[in-house]
Amino acid sequence: MIGYRSKWKKRTSCADLPTGPKDAKSTVLSQEDEAIVVAFRRHTLLPLDDCLYALQATIPHLTRSSLHRCLQRHGISKLPDVAGDKPAMKKFKAYPIDFFHIDIGEVQTAEGKLYLYVGIGRTSKFAFAQLVDKATMATARAFLDALVAAVPYRIEIVLTDNAIQFADLPKNRSGPTAMWRGHPFDRACQAHGIEHRLTKPKHPWTNGQVERMNRTIKEATVKRFHYDDHEQLRAHLESFVAAYNFARRLKTLKGLSPYEFICKRWTIEPERFIINPIHQMPGPNI
Repeated sequence: MIGYRSKWKKRTSCADLPTGPKDAKSTVLSQEDEAIVVAFRRHTLLPLDDCLYALQATIPHLTRSSLHRCLQRHGISKLPDVAGDKPAMKKFKAYPIDFFHIDIGEVQTAEGKLYLYVGIGRTSKFAFAQLVDKATMATARAFLDALVAAVPYRIEIVLTDNAIQFADLPKNRSGPTAMWRGHPFDRACQAHGIEHRLTKPKHPWTNGQVERMNRTIKEATVKRFHYDDHEQLRAHLESFVAAYNFARRLKTLKGLSPYEFICKRWTIEPERFIINPIHQMPGPNI
């Protein structure tokens, strides 16, 4: 009792002191590790998960919780809001893995113009791209055939815009010729057992996922590098798409790459798959 009173006599306040160590430090990260984490965060201003994925290659024992506590201790756990107040984000409707978005764009090399077909899974984020010399109904149909062959599971639905490569003009769709012959892309969808859906005219944001992927590919290729000919661009595009599918860890997939997500779904829904996706893993035999 005497020791208890003497302890309070030396204090200038009657408030309880905080418990725990006076100099807080990580039990997982060393001082050098924390210095790397803090410097990386301040330099890049990346979100928490992106920092984790980028730094784990250098600091394998780094976890999300240890990273978050480290940033809290140094007062940089919250990024500055440079865009002002943002509206609440709405969650996308949950879709099965068999839904794909398809779009077409233009790219340029020193040799001339090419057309870029891009397809991306709405749920798996698996991307497939192909360069062609001409954007025609025949190349659109060939792209769908190549996409079906590249994806290890059955595609049930594809969503495209109203470009002539994918559908007849709205004013001609009810005509006898269009109804009798059918559009070549629609016939290809029927051959593969795929439902073809179209976006509402003049509403490109309806197909926003593939529009964004198209922009990502262009920013990583033609907007950043010069290509002397089409083959240079084709080689770089193939490498970029492979790196994206097999190595890019995405926040929307909870830190998995598209390929890892597909392999996980293979264990849950094997009936949706045509082949075991592990057989498509890049390796010395490919």
